[in-house]
Amino acid sequence: MSRWSTPQRIWLTGATSGIGEAVANKLLDEGHQVVLSARNADKLAALCGERPNAIALPLDISDQQAVLDAAQQIEARLGALDIALLNAGTCEYLDAQNFDMALIKRVFDANLYGTLYCVEAALPLLRAARKEGGHPLLAATSSASAYVPLPRAEAYGGSKAAISYFLESLRLGLDQEGIRVSLIHPGFVKTPLTDLNDFPMPMRISAEQAADALLNGLAKGRLDIHFPRRFTYIVKLLGILPPRLRHAIGLRMTRSQGEPQ
Repeated sequence: MSRWSTPQRIWLTGATSGIGEAVANKLLDEGHQVVLSARNADKLAALCGERPNAIALPLDISDQQAVLDAAQQIEARLGALDIALLNAGTCEYLDAQNFDMALIKRVFDANLYGTLYCVEAALPLLRAARKEGGHPLLAATSSASAYVPLPRAEAYGGSKAAISYFLESLRLGLDQEGIRVSLIHPGFVKTPLTDLNDFPMPMRISAEQAADALLNGLAKGRLDIHFPRRFTYIVKLLGILPPRLRHAIGLRMTRSQGEPQ
């Protein structure tokens, strides 16, 4: 049973792994027309299978012109978009003692600029849906790390915080056009990326649980979709503590990384 009353035309990036793959399967099972984008064409083809409501659109979101070309293909197939769900991204951790600008650039190119290229490409398609009388939605996956500075997350958390701030501001500008904007702030979710982490991940949930929380939040029109809530409320609280206290807690977390697991 669909979370929406009518089938939606959806563009989902980052569709072949982790949360994105779980979301893709649920949307397709609910009968929506879904354009699925990721870099790996073979994985996209396997995900789409024989489902007639799945459209594979291989894409590297860090290539601005490729993203604009993809939007033209979506327009040709669907005419407009009811939902643009920008989920693609990456994670690399920075060692402050070995400041690595190449790493920082890779993370920002994927998480920030790649997402913004997709925003640029999706807006005309969302506006087309609005002209049809719809209530289009722009949504992007940020991270709970955007709420509070965390050790080694300078690049990852910084790129996600930038996305959160940018889209919250854009939400104000798009309100008069009737385009809704939602932000998604996951905590720890079991994915191929988090499987590489070398530190404890409290309250980690499955990708399927994350996908349900994400899609339920979108269907209910929530502006800030965060999960698992027991974890994200703690992170939000840390983010509003006085700077000295927040700094002290951060130092304890930093020191613990050098201890045996």
